[in-house]
Amino acid sequence: MTFDRSAKLAIIGSVLVFLGFIVVLIILGGLETTELIFWGLFVALTIGELLVVFVFKLKKENKVRDWVEPAFEAILIAIVIRTFFIQAFRIPTSSMEDTLLIGDQLIANKFIYGSSVPFKKEKILKFAHPKRGDVVIFRYPEDPKFMFIKRCVAIPGDTVEVRDKKLYINEKAPVEKNFIYHKDIRTFPAAYAPRDNFGPFTVPEGHLFVMGDNRDFSADSRFWGFLPYDYLRGKAWVVYWPPNRWRGIKHETAAYEGVKPGVVQEAPAAQ
Repeated sequence: MTFDRSAKLAIIGSVLVFLGFIVVLIILGGLETTELIFWGLFVALTIGELLVVFVFKLKKENKVRDWVEPAFEAILIAIVIRTFFIQAFRIPTSSMEDTLLIGDQLIANKFIYGSSVPFKKEKILKFAHPKRGDVVIFRYPEDPKFMFIKRCVAIPGDTVEVRDKKLYINEKAPVEKNFIYHKDIRTFPAAYAPRDNFGPFTVPEGHLFVMGDNRDFSADSRFWGFLPYDYLRGKAWVVYWPPNRWRGIKHETAAYEGVKPGVVQEAPAAQ
């Protein structure tokens, strides 16, 4: 079989797409399973599109091309939607119980805090900043291939402290009794663990302080620090699965209305 110039370019393009995917996996140290499946499918369909159109030059009436082309177009549309508008997530742990349960599948609004685009650090199309009480989805700062979901409890300028499991923001305790839970009767001193006694620390500019509603079983800002805005990926919107759990996600902003504004400080310098 001989190949013309367009076929040769398509073969080179297919190889580059595949190698680029491998390089990204190496740089990121892997992807979360759902992300790996999605982007792996995109790579496979991109290569398939190049091969059937430019290498094998299958006619549009061909069954293989008739399947590959619509699938490729569909995944391009899906990329635009999940990049700029909404994305589905699954709850893998108990850190947000009883607000969100293990296995809950939800849809997040991705554009409200701004959409992330490749090779650009700052977000675009930003409509709002996170508020205290918002349930936010973000990339885990210590391993960005994982997505986390927590509640924003403090914004830039707020001074955060936990005393014997009770949260204080700017010396004021928010009214959280309707949605947070303590399921461990033990109380640890700060010298042992930051879970029950923490701070006070002030949230720097461009960062948030987030906590799980299941306060005794949540790996959150008490353990790994402030969340940079750049890692935000969306605001939780609605639980759509399982059917008996269908509901809008309540953002308990009213619980924090009595907290006075803090004084914003500059973000810590990079080391």
